[in-house]
Amino acid sequence: MVDSNAWLERRGTVGRPFVPDQIKVGDEAGEPLPPGEVGLVYLKVRPGRRFSYFKDDEKTRSTYRGNYFTLGDMGYQDQDGYLFLTDRSADLIISGGVNIYPAEVDGVLLEHPAVADAGTIGIPDPEWGERVLAVVELSPDHTPSEALAEKLIEHCRIRLAHYKCPREVEFVDTLPRLDNGKVYKRVLRDRYRASAAKSAGDATSKSTPS
Repeated sequence: MVDSNAWLERRGTVGRPFVPDQIKVGDEAGEPLPPGEVGLVYLKVRPGRRFSYFKDDEKTRSTYRGNYFTLGDMGYQDQDGYLFLTDRSADLIISGGVNIYPAEVDGVLLEHPAVADAGTIGIPDPEWGERVLAVVELSPDHTPSEALAEKLIEHCRIRLAHYKCPREVEFVDTLPRLDNGKVYKRVLRDRYRASAAKSAGDATSKSTPS
């Protein structure tokens, strides 16, 4: 729970559980992480309230860690137990073995006056595994250009560690959205990962001697 005073003191928090062990933030194995460290958000299973995914035993098993389960949300707790959500595990970018949280990059991009909305995703990279791509919907009176893309990348580099920054920027007229208005990251990933894979395949074909 969170009241207005607590939220003003800890902007962005979704609250603190009534029962201390009702929520924990842990690693992939479910081991608790220290305050301030981002991990999977786990909820304690209520007695007799275990659930299962329809016809998907493997997904059900992967959801549970002992008496806790996760829906894939990522976040951290502060020293007082207040929870802050940062991203979804499905959206996580792993580049060179380092975790990159797209929501953090989106937040920085949205600080730029040219950006109306942004959807940061990871696309396949032969060297790093994934590289960071920013898909940007521009504000009115701004026109897509290579110069603007470079400015947005530099804007990120000033505010973020370089490994978190987009390597490239794609401009779109409208980002795909869910019914609640949030950017539909899965659609973006499917679209641009397929395009990146095709480009890599074409490059390989051209470099292979006949």
